[in-house]
Amino acid sequence: MKFFEEQKMLNRRMYWSVISVVALACGGTAFGQTNVVVTGDGTKAMSATNAAPGVTDLGNVTVVGKLDQARNRIQPELGASAYSMNQAQIANVSQGGNAPLDQIILRAPGVAQDNAASGGLHVRGEHANLQYRINDVLLPEGITGFGLELDPRFVDTLSLITGALPAEYGFRTAGIVNIETKSGAFADGGSGEVYGGSHDTIRPSFEFGGAEGKFNYFVDGSYEHNALGIENPTPSHNAIHDDTDQLKLFTYLSYVMDDTSRVSFMGSAAGSNYQLPNTPGLQNDPANFTAPGGAAWSTGSGMPATFDSADLNENQREQNYFGVVTYQKQAGDLNSQISLFGRGSGVHFRPDQTGDLFFTGVASDEARTLYSGGLQADASYDLGQHTIRGGAMAMDEVLFSDANTTVFDLDGSGNPTIQQLITQNNRQHALFAGIYLQDEWRIFPKITLNYGARFDEYSSSTDNENQLSPRVNLVYTPTDSTTLHAGYSRYFTPPPLESVSSGDVAQFDGTSNESPGGPGAANDPVKAERADYFDVGITQKITKHLQLGVDSYYKYAHNQLDDGLFGQSLIPSALNYAQGRIYGVEFTGNYTRGGFSTYANVAYSVAQGKDWNSAQFQFDPADLAYSQKNWIYLDHDQRVSGSFGAAYTWKEGSKSRTTVYVDALYGSGLRTDATAADGSTIPNGGTVPSYYSVNLGAEQAFKLGKSQVLKARLDIVNITDNSYELRDGSGVGVNAASYGARIGFFGSLSYSF
Repeated sequence: MKFFEEQKMLNRRMYWSVISVVALACGGTAFGQTNVVVTGDGTKAMSATNAAPGVTDLGNVTVVGKLDQARNRIQPELGASAYSMNQAQIANVSQGGNAPLDQIILRAPGVAQDNAASGGLHVRGEHANLQYRINDVLLPEGITGFGLELDPRFVDTLSLITGALPAEYGFRTAGIVNIETKSGAFADGGSGEVYGGSHDTIRPSFEFGGAEGKFNYFVDGSYEHNALGIENPTPSHNAIHDDTDQLKLFTYLSYVMDDTSRVSFMGSAAGSNYQLPNTPGLQNDPANFTAPGGAAWSTGSGMPATFDSADLNENQREQNYFGVVTYQKQAGDLNSQISLFGRGSGVHFRPDQTGDLFFTGVASDEARTLYSGGLQADASYDLGQHTIRGGAMAMDEVLFSDANTTVFDLDGSGNPTIQQLITQNNRQHALFAGIYLQDEWRIFPKITLNYGARFDEYSSSTDNENQLSPRVNLVYTPTDSTTLHAGYSRYFTPPPLESVSSGDVAQFDGTSNESPGGPGAANDPVKAERADYFDVGITQKITKHLQLGVDSYYKYAHNQLDDGLFGQSLIPSALNYAQGRIYGVEFTGNYTRGGFSTYANVAYSVAQGKDWNSAQFQFDPADLAYSQKNWIYLDHDQRVSGSFGAAYTWKEGSKSRTTVYVDALYGSGLRTDATAADGSTIPNGGTVPSYYSVNLGAEQAFKLGKSQVLKARLDIVNITDNSYELRDGSGVGVNAASYGARIGFFGSLSYSF
């Protein structure tokens, strides 16, 4: 198979006239993502290509395409594994562009499904530790909640990059979600769509783009209401008290200054309201409420005689905003890009004051607001046999954390008595800074070595750490159809500022919110994780239609980072294991021929940690002692994860076409506590049952005019109506049960012009 230099995939009338396009896994409308390995000459091992029709007058589009190519040369994924999708492939995932972004990423290898409160997905045995980039610019982290501010509708291409990452990628390293946005230069026109169906779902959306001379623009927006905002805590079809309203807006503006430079702006605003779903039938007799220490409620507690758990009214609101201004310049063999970015993110959890006190003895109104701002600069210089790349990033963050917690005082026998309000208002600050330098050395035509290092500094209110991290990747292409790669990376991963607990634990001593460890429980600060990561893999083109791949990895870490839900709100708290080890292997395959395409991914993973050495107050003393002597599985560990999909398009390439698809997900089950032979608890010692879900769909496009297209779509989610459990409510940092969605029917009408 011939290798092509990586180029941005373009669409619309002048799609094929700008660059020679490599189709990621399949043709323009077929489905089937491709696992690719970036090779020594900056190209990728791909599974198929598309022929292109002739060209017309290019005008300013040629300049934009040239600058896109130059930008891609600044930050290649040399030696890493990049699993990519374009717009047409995303459309053939269940619910397509109307699916949450994490559901799109779940179709990549090595990704395990979880409930939204725990991040929605886990890549290669990691909790979170994902880095999002848009047009090669780092997107600062927001408050970790269950809202997804990024909408697949504005995606032109999406890649999940994993493995031993080159030196340009720092801090969050489990995977890089790199998004290339749609642009008005190649999307002259717009569309409107109405999507809806089961669970009271209604989702109108629009997008519009165009160009005026050297200026081009693209805008995308949507509003959604449904009655299954968070996973159902029961196996029923419909959850109780689970409405959500979500508003998202994204815009991209670009101005071409001359043939070698441009300035661009990206901005996003997202706001979401969630009801937290209820579990009916919880114990509603206050005489049976068990306070810390095993004591029962006493008189004078001020609690009602009964309370129906189905009537609880807990809510959470999330807001996220970001803006990025970028200047790009190409000067001969020198390519550079510099960006200024800012972000605001907030989460506010509002309890059911009486109900939460009744069932748990704690009602906490909690708000966190995170402000981030910084600069990112990257450049590359081509010296022929060598390409030198370097860059720097600095980001400043400030977190405001306010909590008003109502608890009960405990008497000398441990019985809850009178209520009291404890207020904790804290401000934290953190600075992230990194610099890197690396050399892509094309030793021989078939062998490329990419080596370098980065230095990272992390400074916060509780911690100051830094690390020099070497990186090396070797890529060997013995034939045009075979690519082998091996790499090593040293990683430095600071804890997310928004997840680090800042309250004074001692304020709750002697109350119904006393830590499981009791007064004086250890509370060491959360530290940065330091890890050694190894990755080896091969991609083999069997025929011009069939490609297979296998990739294995091993990570050993000190101060392994993890997150957990230890309170009422769905805002995670960070913690460390003194040691961590994660290893696994991934198998991928895809086949594409004509209008038919199919793919399959299977991953085996093991993720373990030993000895909680920070935020210990959150753990039961018996569990803490067990972790100090034993390796335990991380709560998000899933032994086997799989995804499958197939699609067929009639009249491929035509605006009047028909597409049908089927896709499926499989999981062997996330972790839960287990009981040992002596009756003691083994933290994360068991798993919930394995599960699968199968989805079907079809889309019919009708050409109405020269550029007008009407599309009708039907999606059936979980067609077998499986009731499957993602969490059972037990496990380290797991505070509630959650189930996957039952069968759902959804449809849409869209009009493009």
